[in-house]
Amino acid sequence: MRARMRVLLLFLASTVFVSNAQTNNSSNDNKQQQQQPQQHDEPIKFITKTKDSCTMVVSGLGDYTRLRVSCKGPSQGQTPGRSYYCDFQGKPNLCRAYNLNTRHYFSQIMWDMRKLSHACQGPKIYRPQMCKKFPDEVQMTFLASWPKTTTLKPSKPIQERKTGVPAQTKPAPTLKPVKPQPQPAKPQPGKGPQKKTTPKPGKTTTRPTEQPESKASRIASEYCWKSFQGVCTYFISWFQN
Repeated sequence: MRARMRVLLLFLASTVFVSNAQTNNSSNDNKQQQQQPQQHDEPIKFITKTKDSCTMVVSGLGDYTRLRVSCKGPSQGQTPGRSYYCDFQGKPNLCRAYNLNTRHYFSQIMWDMRKLSHACQGPKIYRPQMCKKFPDEVQMTFLASWPKTTTLKPSKPIQERKTGVPAQTKPAPTLKPVKPQPQPAKPQPGKGPQKKTTPKPGKTTTRPTEQPESKASRIASEYCWKSFQGVCTYFISWFQN
């Protein structure tokens, strides 16, 4: 009787052990499936502005959605084309429009990437039109890329690189002062009429008031004959003085 009881207890213990092992194995399998990314739909292929052939692969990792963009440029002769990829992550499943049409959501991102020369050098956050009003947590945010791109610093001028002092611009040329033209001599009394010599045109400053002889000669040229203009000028200037 005791031997039968022992056998029965051993059978029950083995049954409980086997059931627990199966439960643990199933839970571990579920955890591994949740940790490994699960691919969604078919990959989306496109070509960038510089003829790089790219592929978009969407996968799920827990509550997040992962997007990887892999590209390869065209080969130039014997030189192989460049290769690069970048990863994006977000929770677009919180957007109702995404759940209704998942492929169209990533197609809108693809339309923006195909306009770039480098598919991984676009914006850090992609906001498709169908879920544009949602916060950044819902959008696809840049996560990592390979290889890492670096921006080149602008080169300094040669003079500044040698001396460390910024290059100075040449000073503007200075204008030389213009010498005043000599004025005609005044007619002296007792001598015959003198013809007024007209000065050569030059860059001279105009005086605010006219000289008496210039005014007298102007009046003589208007009211006297040409042969008597010198005499008229003399008398007119004498009356004015």
